[in-house]
Amino acid sequence: MSGLARKIARFAPTEIGVPGIRAGAPDGGSLTPADRQALDKIVQAAKLLDPLFLRQVWSGNAALEAKLAADTSAAGREIYHYFRINKGPWSRLDHNEAFVAGVPPKPPGAGFYPDGMSKDEFEKWEAGLSPAQKASAQSYFTVIRRGGNGSLAAIPYNQAYREFLEPAAKFLREAAALTPNPALKKFLVLRADAFEKNDYYASDVAWMELDAPIDVTIGPYETYEDELFGYKAAFEAYIGLRDGAESAKLARFSGYLQELENNLPFDPKYRNPKLGAAAPIRVIDVVFTSGDGNRGVQTAAYNLPNDERVIKEKGSKRVMLKNVQQAKFDKTLTPISQLVLGAADQAHVRFDAFFTHVLAHELMHGLGPHDITVSGRKTTVRLELKDLYSAIEEAKADATGLWALHYLMKTGKLDQAERAAFYTTYLASMFRSVRFGLDEAHGRGVALQFNYLVEKGGIGSKTDGTFAVEPARFEAAVTQLTGDLLTLEAEGSYGKAEAMLDKYAVIAPAMRRALDRLAAVPVDIEPIYPLAAP
Repeated sequence: MSGLARKIARFAPTEIGVPGIRAGAPDGGSLTPADRQALDKIVQAAKLLDPLFLRQVWSGNAALEAKLAADTSAAGREIYHYFRINKGPWSRLDHNEAFVAGVPPKPPGAGFYPDGMSKDEFEKWEAGLSPAQKASAQSYFTVIRRGGNGSLAAIPYNQAYREFLEPAAKFLREAAALTPNPALKKFLVLRADAFEKNDYYASDVAWMELDAPIDVTIGPYETYEDELFGYKAAFEAYIGLRDGAESAKLARFSGYLQELENNLPFDPKYRNPKLGAAAPIRVIDVVFTSGDGNRGVQTAAYNLPNDERVIKEKGSKRVMLKNVQQAKFDKTLTPISQLVLGAADQAHVRFDAFFTHVLAHELMHGLGPHDITVSGRKTTVRLELKDLYSAIEEAKADATGLWALHYLMKTGKLDQAERAAFYTTYLASMFRSVRFGLDEAHGRGVALQFNYLVEKGGIGSKTDGTFAVEPARFEAAVTQLTGDLLTLEAEGSYGKAEAMLDKYAVIAPAMRRALDRLAAVPVDIEPIYPLAAP
């Protein structure tokens, strides 16, 4: 097996979908015939985000893809396969190491900024802008380009990506005309408008209110790809079918959010005495993903939107991708637990515990500091922590999620008997997540948590190389970590964030030995969508 083949083998090919929903299949399962037709139109729109996202990753991606696709040799097909997994010529699991000859190092600013632009150049440029111009420069929805005289300029997404967004908007409007569901119809029309006008506020509000058999998330959202500043949003799509029974079962968690906020383990002056609207929770089975939603390690859940205006007015929505989570649990977490845990602890690793912590993680993104004041200046945690925000925020959501489960068990809202399953399943899952690499926000955030909890005595290692939760110290260590991360965010301290990541976001020798034993276990899944089959 070639070196590249071994890299590809880290992603287990897995069919992801819903019975009865396939390309060319007239049966729509639980969908009405009109919604089944609308679903095909929505998927057509979502497919356009793959080539769009390639351009967001790197300015040279489009030309390189065409070259790789034309190489029909066995080696060429292998390279193109891995290119499609990574959405570019850099291996995301290997510190963005290039696997295609002749390409430059992966630019930290991706394709959002001019090639070769430095952080210092951008900051000097924006220092001379008016407040409105500065807001445009930092906007989620602009790219930075050079003018004819070499100066920088902010270009709206609807101009920069018109060739993809205009046809995508057309497909969304056609889907809206087909579906009988008024909430879905409203969202699709407003999101089509947003693609053409570059104003996403109204469609984000409509997305928060979306409750339909077809669940659609499509647009520019996460900023992980912008490693220069964390300002620019990448396009992604998650198209799925709602699981009404599971959604109703988990909706009760949203009723606890204010109580959890009121008891967060940090200075009460930073707590939010009145959260926004109750957070909707949706459980879906995905039938197609694209763009930033389908590159490298697959997303298991998400918490959106990121617009602080919408969060303040409507809260945020948590979407759980149940069939993706089940696939990850089966293909990666179960075999990992058999290698990093003792035999007795392996019995505590359960899918329901995994699923519930992912839910808690997503809920906790919406709690804690968001809008903050630094030296009398109104700002946000995201703006202050810049390129470090994603890793810190992922660590905060994980740790605060564990703290929340402990709090809910302590107050009788969850069964105390679930403690071993929650904590042991999460310990095993840490090894799953850290394999994503320290260049990925989730992997870096998990390394931080693991080393912190080991230092505080919450996780112990055994002579046989396995690990275990230390019950007497684990909950106190998680609570302390939660408080440290929440305080750091409330203060908007870039320096403290940098120091914490430098100290803890590393692969310690004991973890490295464990990771070496996992070499034959897939790191993640490579989804295959029957709905999108040629």
